[in-house]
Amino acid sequence: MNAKPFKLAMIQMEVKGGEKAWNVRHAVELIAEAASNKADVVLLPECMDLGWTHPSSRSMAEEIPDGAPCQELIESAKMHALYVCAGLTEKSGKDVYNSAILIDKQGRVLCKHRKLHELDIGHPYYAQGDRLNVAHTEFGTFGLMICADGFAKNLVLTRSLGYMGADVILSPCAWAVDANHDNHAEPYGDLWRNSYMPVAKEFSLAIFGVSNVGYINAGPWQGRKCIGCSLGINALGEEILQGPYGVDAECILYVDVTPTQRPARGTGWDDFWLRK
Repeated sequence: MNAKPFKLAMIQMEVKGGEKAWNVRHAVELIAEAASNKADVVLLPECMDLGWTHPSSRSMAEEIPDGAPCQELIESAKMHALYVCAGLTEKSGKDVYNSAILIDKQGRVLCKHRKLHELDIGHPYYAQGDRLNVAHTEFGTFGLMICADGFAKNLVLTRSLGYMGADVILSPCAWAVDANHDNHAEPYGDLWRNSYMPVAKEFSLAIFGVSNVGYINAGPWQGRKCIGCSLGINALGEEILQGPYGVDAECILYVDVTPTQRPARGTGWDDFWLRK
């Protein structure tokens, strides 16, 4: 299938820990702004409903797709006829998951991913994911991962999405640093460049990670700050944009994406890499 080019809106939004109604309402407002700027796909941060590792995760998480946060995003996707990828705190039975979803223009949840490579401090809040997923759209095949999934050992999860045929990987994130971090002395972002660039180049796919901004107000990292610096890497493995740094650096970043047709499949990748 020939994938259509699309305009991606990377929504580097403020997330207020535990303030679900505010966060979802704010996300819907920013989606509307992105739609007014002709976005085809929007990408929101990790756990954008409650905040990553916020203690309210255990009591306030809602189901996907029936919970209110997911339903509001579904209605927004339908209203504006665009795709929405978002990180949500998902309740499923007795468990809570750090999840990401991709909603299409008709409001269908095409893909759901539950985070696999969670930091130790997240284990008391989130159950273990157990699979990877991709979704086929007119804009190509999208793979989903969440934040630290991107730096699993040997980049195995990201590379697996490449083997699964992803043209574009979307990654809701929550990138946090110590409150006294000095970005001039220690510029943020190399962890993600070193995680994204090799896989993007190997598999000729694009990777986009979007982080929230704002202080973490509760939980194991209380007092740290989420600082944006959302990152886009093209199918050549080159950085094409980085968002601004700071707790107040909320913005929407726009990028035109032309998916690259898959140059190989299965064991054909070995021959492809030998020829490069």
